[in-house]
Amino acid sequence: MHFDYSPKVQDLQARLQTFMDAHIYPNEARFMEEVAANRARGNPWRPTELVERLKPLARAAGLWNLFLPNSPRAPEGLSNLEYAPLCEIMGRVSFAPEVFNCSAPDTGNMETLERYASEALKDRWLAPLLRGEIRSAFLMTEPEVASSDATNIQCRIEREGDELLINGRKWWSSGAGDPRCAVFILMGKTDPQAPRHAQQSMVVVPADAPGVQIERALTVFGYDDAPHGHMELRLENVRVPASHILLGAGRGFEIAQGRLGPGRIHHCMRSIGAAERALELMCQRLTRRVAFGKPLAAQSVWHERIAESRCLIEQARLLTLKAAYMMDTVGNKVAKAEIAMIKVVAPNVACQVLDWAIQAHGGAGVSQDFVLAQSYANQRTLRLADGPDEVHRMAIAKLELARYQVLAAAELDAPVTRGC
Repeated sequence: MHFDYSPKVQDLQARLQTFMDAHIYPNEARFMEEVAANRARGNPWRPTELVERLKPLARAAGLWNLFLPNSPRAPEGLSNLEYAPLCEIMGRVSFAPEVFNCSAPDTGNMETLERYASEALKDRWLAPLLRGEIRSAFLMTEPEVASSDATNIQCRIEREGDELLINGRKWWSSGAGDPRCAVFILMGKTDPQAPRHAQQSMVVVPADAPGVQIERALTVFGYDDAPHGHMELRLENVRVPASHILLGAGRGFEIAQGRLGPGRIHHCMRSIGAAERALELMCQRLTRRVAFGKPLAAQSVWHERIAESRCLIEQARLLTLKAAYMMDTVGNKVAKAEIAMIKVVAPNVACQVLDWAIQAHGGAGVSQDFVLAQSYANQRTLRLADGPDEVHRMAIAKLELARYQVLAAAELDAPVTRGC
């Protein structure tokens, strides 16, 4: 395996870093001030003028839709391995991915539409998403069931003639409160009598369809995550054309696996970017602050934490690049163990490094004066999003044990040689 970045990727890295230095880092405080002002006016979900102003600049710089590989509608899209280091740079600032039209859940929804939707649905929804004209949400988890097991989903999708009738509740529907959110991809149950993993389907639902109700916004450790946010929705007798079902009835799990693999890579690379920035801020703080007559950086406990942070980040990055390489070369199914491993490793690494960085900043680390507290809240949430740690660990263990079960079976089947 070779993880060397090609000249093309190195050029994109340099251009992206230049853009971040010129337009993203200097505007972090302004972004938060604009969100706070919108919140004070009673509409925290209003898109920020700052991000909308930066989007045309990113597109003009050739830093747009970099996440989507093998799509004739987005020829600028990169492979997973090529995109990974760029996603890491974007992950250093929470609002940066949207500037480049590379933010979740839009990226996962665009990949889903590209892979599984009809051309008519692509024209209606994928094209404006790729242009950054609208946004989207993914409706999967539900408040009444343990959604770590997606077979528990209760939201019903019933066929009535040429229409689908949808009833149910969803939550953690990130971005659904954004006024630009025009479309949902929803996972629901179409046939309760089918085999366990063939009961669910995915369907495209216009956000303004009659019967769609946003009930409330959910906070994460007290953060409303405005202007993006996470919503709880109720769908009552929502009707969409039967042609809005993706790939076919009962194929929701198949689509979910295709959607979540690349999404997990993106999450993990952004986590590594957040961890890198936390380490950077930690080292800066330790060299500038004096306690008990010497810089904090002179205290040996911080040498241990800095060294451990660097080791953890490098390990997580290499594992993520390996997963990206395998997804590109042998496919998501073969790379499922690596995808599960990075989903456990990367957010946990980010949480640990962020925790040490917060400790290095003292009281300032949990305040709004630094990005650390909100970044920690985001990374801690990722240990639940796209499957909790426990589910991924269970999958890894099953794959590992399966190897030994095959070996044990082979030994039992081997002929026995008897002595004379």
